[in-house]
Amino acid sequence: MIKFLDLHKINARFETEFQEQFKLFLDSGYYILGTGVSGYENNYANYCGVKHCIGVSNGFDALVLILKGYMQLGKLKKGDEVIVPANTFIASILAILEVGLTPIFVEPNMDTFNMEASEVEKNVSGKTKAMMVVHLYGQLSEMDTLKRVAKKYDLLLVEDAAQAQGATNDLGKRAGSLGDAAAFSFYPAKNLGALGDGGAITTDDDELACVLRQLRNYGTISKYENERLGANNRLDEIQALFLNVKLQKLDEDNEKRREVAKRYISEVENDKVKLPFYDGSKNHIFHLFVVMVENREGFIQYLKENEVETLIHYPIAPHRQKALEMFNALQLPITERIHETCVSLPISPVMDDADVTKIINVINGF
Repeated sequence: MIKFLDLHKINARFETEFQEQFKLFLDSGYYILGTGVSGYENNYANYCGVKHCIGVSNGFDALVLILKGYMQLGKLKKGDEVIVPANTFIASILAILEVGLTPIFVEPNMDTFNMEASEVEKNVSGKTKAMMVVHLYGQLSEMDTLKRVAKKYDLLLVEDAAQAQGATNDLGKRAGSLGDAAAFSFYPAKNLGALGDGGAITTDDDELACVLRQLRNYGTISKYENERLGANNRLDEIQALFLNVKLQKLDEDNEKRREVAKRYISEVENDKVKLPFYDGSKNHIFHLFVVMVENREGFIQYLKENEVETLIHYPIAPHRQKALEMFNALQLPITERIHETCVSLPISPVMDDADVTKIINVINGF
């Protein structure tokens, strides 16, 4: 069976460096917010091309903290509307609800799966104060046009870059540097994945960064001096050390993913399978390679019988989830169609050419 994602094989490449870092961790005797976290924050900020990186507990908390930070600074208040793509992972929407803001769902572009400026403008109201842009599956949204809309309506522009570590626009600017603030997830399956949970926030806003560093650590400005109502949302020291090792290989790994994606796009020839849009640039890191198939269950079963594992990201649209029953009545046909027909194919930096060839041949025989 060709696995959808072989995390053991991905991380085995770093085993020696991990062991070295773990020994340094043990020898240091410093386990919380030590030099491992600060060193990683500096390196990731430099990588993204921003002034600040704040390591946090996970990608969801990164989103929540950004919104809380803006509320602390008086730039958002409870009840304000945040425009968000309807076909995102539910965490984007849960973060908005968590802090008492109101998500406004907009339909995505059917080809890129990402939010479009024209749809955003249709949904701006007097209560709209922010836009949460999701770089879904690893492909950058059309940030130039979205930034113009944000400026026109004086909206905060937050990047949910959980799936887009290393994606780069035509000017060489990376995800995490394209909005006012960005949230990253280092969940193990991400292109830059920890060996546990982890996340980060990037920004050029000095004031926001200061507030976020307080909020992630009980609102403290110094030990036992609490200025704000914060919580424990810190990035683990050991995960920061592991991430620092893997960061050095991120661009190379992303390029290998693109090579697999280019083979799929050029060699899969089956009218039953709709391939994703890709312009050949570095704006896509292919965290996921998502196709659309009308007979999804039959396609998945066929691949399984031919020893190819697949996943669905995501089978139920957020506005159809029981947990979000207040939005169940929304009619979002593009989003629903994507969620009803999408299938994620195996893609990773450790896939063999032979495996890619087999998957292509199997799909062409469907």
